[in-house]
Amino acid sequence: MPFELTGTAKYHLNRAMLIVALLNLAYFFVEFAVALTIGSVSLFADSADFFEDAAVNFLILAALGWSPKRRAKVGMLLSAVLLAPVIAFLWTLWHKIGTPVPPAAIPLSITGLGALIINLFAAFLLARFRHHAGSLTKAAFLSARNDALANVAIILAGLVTLRFLSVWPDIIVGLGIAYMNLNAAREVWTAARDEHRLAQAEP
Repeated sequence: MPFELTGTAKYHLNRAMLIVALLNLAYFFVEFAVALTIGSVSLFADSADFFEDAAVNFLILAALGWSPKRRAKVGMLLSAVLLAPVIAFLWTLWHKIGTPVPPAAIPLSITGLGALIINLFAAFLLARFRHHAGSLTKAAFLSARNDALANVAIILAGLVTLRFLSVWPDIIVGLGIAYMNLNAAREVWTAARDEHRLAQAEP
C-alpha cells in the first residue's frame, strides 16, 4: 500500500520531481546532438529515454494531487510511455545496420559519463520517495536507476569501440537499454494495476 504525502514531504517531492524533470530535458538536447554528430545508436536511444523521463516527471508533478484511482490510471499510461526508447532504438538500429560505421569512441564515453552523473543525482533525489504516491514515483525512480546502469554500459561501449573499432558494442548496449525499458514498463504497469485495484476496493 503506497504512503500518502502531506505538507513538507509533498513539497520536497514536488521540488525533487521538478529538478529531475528539468535536468532530464536539458541533457536530452545534449545527448541527442552528440548522437547525431557521432552516429551512435545507444546514445540516440538514451537521449530518447531522457526526453521520456522529462515527460514522465512533468506528468507526475501534475498528477500528485489527484486521487489514488486517477494516479493509478496515469501510472498505466506511463508504462506505455516507457516503451518510447525501445521504438527509438529499433528505428536507429535499422539505419545502423544499413551503414555499419562505429561511433566516435571518446565522445561516446564522455557523453555517457555526463548522463551517468545526471541519473545518479536523480536517483539519489528520488530514492526516499519511491514507495510514496504509488506507481508514479516508482516510475520516476525506476527510470533514473535503470538509466544509470545504461550509462555505465555506454561508457564501456565507448572504451571497447576505441580498442576494436566495431559497431557492435554500441548496438549491444542499445539492445540492453531497450530491454531495461521493457522491464521497467512491466513493473510500473503491475504497480499501477495493483494500486487501481486497491483504490476500487476502498469504499
